[in-house]
Amino acid sequence: MTRPGLTPARVVEVAAEIVDRHGVSVLTLAAVAQRLDVKTPSLYSHVDGIESLRRAVALRAVADLGEACRTAAMGKAGGDALAAIAVAYRDTALAHPGSYALTQIARPGDPEWQAAADRVLQPILAALAGVGVKGTAAIHATRMMRSALHGFVLLETGDGFGMNVSVENSFRHLVQSIVRAVSSGVTGT
Repeated sequence: MTRPGLTPARVVEVAAEIVDRHGVSVLTLAAVAQRLDVKTPSLYSHVDGIESLRRAVALRAVADLGEACRTAAMGKAGGDALAAIAVAYRDTALAHPGSYALTQIARPGDPEWQAAADRVLQPILAALAGVGVKGTAAIHATRMMRSALHGFVLLETGDGFGMNVSVENSFRHLVQSIVRAVSSGVTGT
């Protein structure tokens, strides 16, 4: 018998809270069951196991990241849209660091994952098209942008910025540099 109110979405929500607060390595079915005040076997009515749960948390996080990027870009074009997407990307990653970490694992051959990842990619590609970057150059620019943002987020969440200089100003410089680089064609073809 399943406990009233215990749903797959609730299980994923609690798992996401655990990884965001304590890290991916702490996520176990037992930890989720304890937080939900159920026995671990009860979770198998909602998830197939720990890998299934990690995937579900990752899918939710990618969907949230895609929505944040899409919302940030709405009503903006070109460099302004790229800058807004960069801010939304960082804000989402900082708000959900454990869930964000799970989004960085590629899952080729998983159509649901690919659809969610495409929803992150679409506003970026649209913004890049707004500054004249298309085709293969847009893929290079997207990878450059993602690498720069991911590196910044990793350093920021890992307390890697120890100098007494504003991290916000550093981020603003990074975003301006990304926008200038892609707008000037630095990413190549």
